[in-house]
Amino acid sequence: MAINIKSLKFDADAKLIAYVEKKVVKLEKFFDNMGDIDVTLSLLPEHDNKSVKIKTHIPGEELVVEKNAKTFEEAVTEAADVMKEKIVRATEKRFDK
Repeated sequence: MAINIKSLKFDADAKLIAYVEKKVVKLEKFFDNMGDIDVTLSLLPEHDNKSVKIKTHIPGEELVVEKNAKTFEEAVTEAADVMKEKIVRATEKRFDK
């Protein structure tokens, strides 16, 4: 599994990239055969102007989560938590069949 981080409309510093990798790498333990994880960081004109989009693929399903917050760290944490729940639900659904 590879983590691809892309920042739009700004240059992400090393601390932010390290934080994203630290949070997102934990998703791997919830599904063994997960595809690459794409993380897109962008700035929005709204009040909560930091946007994070996490996208990954597990066999038979593409999972996407997008969160906005006042800080990138907050948005990454929220998005990673929601993605974890989606992965767990998809895994449970798969094994129930």
